[in-house]
Amino acid sequence: MSTASSTSPAPTQHVMNGADVLVKSLVDHGVEVLFAYPGGCSMPMHQALTRFGESIRTILPRHEQGGAFAAQGYARSTGKVGVVMATSGPGATNLVTAIADAKLDSIPLVCITGQVPVAAIGSDAFQETPMVEICRGITKHHYLVTDIKDLPRIMKEAFHIAASGRPGPVLVDMPKDVQLGEMPEDLDPPMNLPGYDASTPSVPPETIRQIAAAIKMARRPIIYSGGGIILGEATEELRSLISKTGIPTVTTLMGLGSVEPENPHSLDWLGMHGAAYANYAVKDCDLLIALGVRFDDRVTGKVEAFAKGAKIIHVDIDASELNKNKTAHIPVRGDVKQVLTELNRIVQKPDIADWQRHCSELKAKFPLKYDTEFDGILQQHAIATLSDLTAERETYITVGVGQHQMWAAQFYKFRQPRTWMSSSGLGTMGFGLPAAMGVQAAHPGALVVDIDGDGSFQMNIQELATCFCEELPVKVLLLNNQHLGMVVQWEDRFMERNRAHTYLGPIHHDEAKGKSSADRFEYATDRYPNFVEIAKGYGCGAATVKRKGDLKDAMREMIDSKGPFLLDVEVPYQEHVLPMIPGGATVDDMILD
Repeated sequence: MSTASSTSPAPTQHVMNGADVLVKSLVDHGVEVLFAYPGGCSMPMHQALTRFGESIRTILPRHEQGGAFAAQGYARSTGKVGVVMATSGPGATNLVTAIADAKLDSIPLVCITGQVPVAAIGSDAFQETPMVEICRGITKHHYLVTDIKDLPRIMKEAFHIAASGRPGPVLVDMPKDVQLGEMPEDLDPPMNLPGYDASTPSVPPETIRQIAAAIKMARRPIIYSGGGIILGEATEELRSLISKTGIPTVTTLMGLGSVEPENPHSLDWLGMHGAAYANYAVKDCDLLIALGVRFDDRVTGKVEAFAKGAKIIHVDIDASELNKNKTAHIPVRGDVKQVLTELNRIVQKPDIADWQRHCSELKAKFPLKYDTEFDGILQQHAIATLSDLTAERETYITVGVGQHQMWAAQFYKFRQPRTWMSSSGLGTMGFGLPAAMGVQAAHPGALVVDIDGDGSFQMNIQELATCFCEELPVKVLLLNNQHLGMVVQWEDRFMERNRAHTYLGPIHHDEAKGKSSADRFEYATDRYPNFVEIAKGYGCGAATVKRKGDLKDAMREMIDSKGPFLLDVEVPYQEHVLPMIPGGATVDDMILD
């Protein structure tokens, strides 16, 4: 008679391959949307994505750069980590510009690249590029995974690093053999990040009292609000501080949306093309309360002359930004939301009625303006019209880079944070359309409009195919002047109007070379290419408009269209973005007209 064994067999441990481990980690980190373009060295990861069904929506861009900017649009508009995937070699290097862009604007991204098998690394194998070395200076952190057992830990660390502290892009380079290798399922190992402390020190009560005392004593204070307010989810705390103190407030380009433009204490944004009244107020202030800013050169101009007579309080989560470009009298490393929460408990309204009146007079004397009598469509008019038509809707705006970007910042009214998507630090043309795709994927019920110029738009025009095929009803307001408008403006102002490769039409045109004699409201006579036909070829709705009286109806058609739609707006090419402080100059050198 046999007896049963007293010991039970050990349970079979579930084994996963590296690609499945990676994709499962994306699911576990709450990734809803992934932008991914496949290739030889990333195919195992794409196969794994099909095994996870509906857990993650994978969107196929038409260029890897488009995918990375779409991931940025997703991240910028939600505050969550954006994720992009590409294959090795050229697929991976096509991400580089967008990675650098995310680093400068502090956008949380996880960028996953395929890589040749570990044994082939360094042999100049087909489609091999050393991505970690290429990206070393433009990532917050980077990994080359050479052992599958490290992968669960690395993925956990990548998301933690991207989102914590000052956000930024993290690269995970995945050799193909690591994707195909197998390991027992263990997806929650401890992180190992010696030297990385994402916790932000609590700001001592004494420092908060110092700030409050400086505010109480000030007679000409200005709040200077930056992208850190948006990234730190501190908009309500900022608005509460403004309400309690009545301090006039300027923002950076990255800070748009942190202060409602209707707020009587709003002075809009400052810098090279910011409002004259914002720049003049900062010049005159005696206390500058800098919150989540980095004293960027496009804001300060000649840095030693910026807010020259002011005492400076600088609050930032990144200690390396304190005293980097501008010395602060009270430098504060801390979470701006926590600092403002504590400050709002004790701050007292300063005696600044005269200063408030002075700032209101500056705003009345130097308004942002354009020629409203011109019978064609000026770029500023088109943007202001769009702002009026969409004021009551949930609307997100993305932009390319150039004049249209500055006019959008000037004439579209941003009332909420995370509704303005702009490549600000790197200034990357081609950002607008793919960023809009990412925003639309994150907010399927919202209106998403890419305000673009014809130069920027053509750099990622292929993403119209993604908009159509992935059912992303992005709208494109194309301000088409046939030129690289911002470079034309610099040619006009500083280079005796000599045209040096700034005309985007056929080379026989007079504007293609030599000194320009065009008047202010000149249109390009050759319209090239035909954007309406191109958009329709991609399956998108499209129309063109030139008459001012037709603009509103054309915009309504764009806004109400069910799918992606391009509205080609013919605009003159000699209009300049004003005000303008020339690079490295001061407020005293500001060009007003």
